[in-house]
Amino acid sequence: MSMAYVVGHITVKDADKWQQYQARVPATLAPWGAELVFRGRRAAVFAGAMPHGDIVVIRFADEQTAERWFRSDAYQALLPLRALAADVVLTAYRA
Repeated sequence: MSMAYVVGHITVKDADKWQQYQARVPATLAPWGAELVFRGRRAAVFAGAMPHGDIVVIRFADEQTAERWFRSDAYQALLPLRALAADVVLTAYRA
C-alpha cells in the first residue's frame, strides 16, 4: 500500500479567517493519523505558471484515508470558513 499526499495550492483572501481555518485543521487530521508535512510560501516559479502563492502538504497512510478525511463531517464543517479565507486547489497524490 502506498502513502498518499494531499497538496493544497492556496491564495489567501482574508488573513484573519485563514489563520482561524489553519488553527482548526489539525484537529480534523488527528483521527486519521495524518501528518502535516509542511506549509510554505512560494519562493520562485522556475517553469510554467503558478497563480497560488502558498502551499500545504499533508501525508496520509493511503488514498482512501485521505478521501475519508476530506469527506469527514469535521473537515466539511470548515469549508465555509475556507471559502471565505482563501482560494484553494486541493489535490491528492499517491507515492
